Amino acid sequence: MIETERTCQSVWDSCLQIIKDNVPAKSYKTWFEPISALKLEGNVLTIQVPSLFFYEWLEEHFVSLLRKTIKHQLGPDGRLEYNIIMDSNSQNGHSINIPTSNNGELKNQTVPMPVNINSSIKNPFIIPGLKKLNIDPQLNPKYSFDNYIEGDCNRLARSAGYAVASNPGGTSFNPLFIYGASGLGKSHLAHAIGASVKTQSPDKLVLYVNAERFGQQLVESIGNRTVNDFVNFYQLIDVLIIDDIHFISGREKTQEVFFQIFNHLHTSGKQIIMTCDKAPKDLVGFEERLLSRFKWGLTADLQIPDIDTRISILHKKMQTDGITLPTDVIEYVAHNIESNIRELEGALVSLLAQSTLNRKEVDLPLAKQMLKNFIKHSNKEISIEYIQKLVCDYFEVPVDMVKSQTRKREIVQARQISMYLAKQHTKSSLKSIGMHFGGRDHSTVIYACQTVDDLMDTDKKFKSWVGDIQKKLKMT
Repeated sequence: MIETERTCQSVWDSCLQIIKDNVPAKSYKTWFEPISALKLEGNVLTIQVPSLFFYEWLEEHFVSLLRKTIKHQLGPDGRLEYNIIMDSNSQNGHSINIPTSNNGELKNQTVPMPVNINSSIKNPFIIPGLKKLNIDPQLNPKYSFDNYIEGDCNRLARSAGYAVASNPGGTSFNPLFIYGASGLGKSHLAHAIGASVKTQSPDKLVLYVNAERFGQQLVESIGNRTVNDFVNFYQLIDVLIIDDIHFISGREKTQEVFFQIFNHLHTSGKQIIMTCDKAPKDLVGFEERLLSRFKWGLTADLQIPDIDTRISILHKKMQTDGITLPTDVIEYVAHNIESNIRELEGALVSLLAQSTLNRKEVDLPLAKQMLKNFIKHSNKEISIEYIQKLVCDYFEVPVDMVKSQTRKREIVQARQISMYLAKQHTKSSLKSIGMHFGGRDHSTVIYACQTVDDLMDTDKKFKSWVGDIQKKLKMT
């Protein structure tokens, strides 16, 4: 017996030397070091692997290498057999033997498995059983398409999300990869898609999980030797939503398992949705094969919302909470908190809290006083560039156009008002102002200011335009 064990080990050690030279060091450590040689009977070598998942991975990714290696060591009739540990944590733990597919005999056969194997799969969300109604989708009911305000900043992502929700796994948007900076609504949109799927197709298995929690669950399953259960659970899902996928950067084992789950779901026509803080091309610490799969479907970005979208978001928030605020307060908050929807809504909540606690009516002076920690421009000197942007946004013309030589009426109008306001609200010289508008001289600035003064005296509509912009500047 001792001689047999020594011989099977020596054969497997020789196999490992060949394998080690043909696979990456990380793959070798993960998939081959845990294997032990059990016995050698004639030309059949039996090796023991920790789980059914382990066996499946070897057969899918390394069967050709194993076939060649075994035949090299044991001759043309050499064969490999797996001894798979099943239910290693139970008192009735057992193992089964499965021949490898390297001889071609079992390629289309069903692998024998204990009849109760599926019923023992553990749900990583600690919900007993595998009945569909017992799998909590982990969705936040506050997030829906109804309260997700559409704008130029998110139109592509929202439209794609709506299409996916209507036909999960049946569009070309699979996977749907949504990316953008923190606070721009990635998680909201992901939850909204999941909620819409559950509403339209209650029988579909939808699951939202943060990538960090996914990784923690995998670590626990490795420690408990239940990786196979973990993978099988996730392969049951019809719509898998992975939030903040960038959290698994540099985590090789997690990426390997997610790659396995991704392939199974995608091949089965199931929907995959991911959110991230960067586009796939900008991610680091990810295997190239995984990054390429991120790009298979649609990559949609979320941008900073424009002023109209920010105002709409605040109005929707007020409507949801059943409150009303003066228009100038809403515009003040929307104009001064530009980059983050989460901060925008947080500022509104803070303002309402301060008003309630101090029993003061919400007005513009209170807003300016209470929101100093949120406002970015409150102590900032107004610049010519800021005035140009404000005026151009108001008239919906590109900033570059007011610096150009064009004489189109709407461009000339925006240029002259910008010069007028720059003279009023900055300490810049006429020459400096002219340089900011395509290198024009001081006489052009003087003419523009005089023209604006004259039109304000004779054209009520023009005067109201300038007044609106002046009002926005006062909020700065």
